[in-house]
Amino acid sequence: DLALAQRDFPNQRVTLYLNQLVGRAHAHIYREEPLRWRWLLDFYRQTFPQLYRALLPYTILAFGLFIIPAVLAFFVVVRNPDAIYIIEGPGIEGLVRKVEQGKLWTEIAPSVRSAASSVILTNNIQVTFFTFAGGITAGLLSAWIVISNGLSIGAIFGLLQAHHLSAGLAEFVVAHGFIELSVVFVAGGCGLYLGDGLLRPGLQSRRAALIERGQFGVRVILGCAPLLIVAGLIEGFISPSGLPWFIKLLVGLVTGSLLYYYWLRVGCQPIQRPDRGTD
Repeated sequence: DLALAQRDFPNQRVTLYLNQLVGRAHAHIYREEPLRWRWLLDFYRQTFPQLYRALLPYTILAFGLFIIPAVLAFFVVVRNPDAIYIIEGPGIEGLVRKVEQGKLWTEIAPSVRSAASSVILTNNIQVTFFTFAGGITAGLLSAWIVISNGLSIGAIFGLLQAHHLSAGLAEFVVAHGFIELSVVFVAGGCGLYLGDGLLRPGLQSRRAALIERGQFGVRVILGCAPLLIVAGLIEGFISPSGLPWFIKLLVGLVTGSLLYYYWLRVGCQPIQRPDRGTD
């Protein structure tokens, strides 16, 4: 309202009033608050799932950008295993040779699982951060990261299917995959949402839209931090363990179901994305 008044009624008293009102309100809305357990509990009890639901259309788009290339790459490589070199490049040759020998690369010795879990967690954080930050390129980099991950996973599963080894990789990823991929889709949604603000800022300037949507996305990404820790621990300790495949599947189904129940059902009041106003 202030922006419209400054543009259309620059010399009117209402503009001065709105400017003073915004100035007083700003200190209350954007003031720094100490990190308190109560605030943290309120964030995860209400705010975080509300943020997820507000971002859901962009997250669904990110999922589509992942699953369609993954399915296409899977069937292409199943029909022609050498096509994986087109998707992954010559650096994939070592993995291809191991698969041709009937071996997988997913075994992690118990003595190094703790270190492996740390490495996995670091990698997941990097992927999540870069996927979100890619929104600064009008969403193009975010979209490409999601698409390339889909192509890579689909191609690898296609290669393994061609050599009758895909069940082994599926058993490895099923325990942690629900949480890990869900966070990737959320990060992709944040990046696409940020990019959409640059392309369609509405009544805001692109700078203002970038700041508001960036703050929105940062809260979502920070909210995902515990999920990345859980996924890293599962991938480091449960996924490579000797547990039966149905136990690993059960872990994946239970953690995935709890996560989506939390995201979709927890939190009473809806939250608005910055590009939406209230009546």
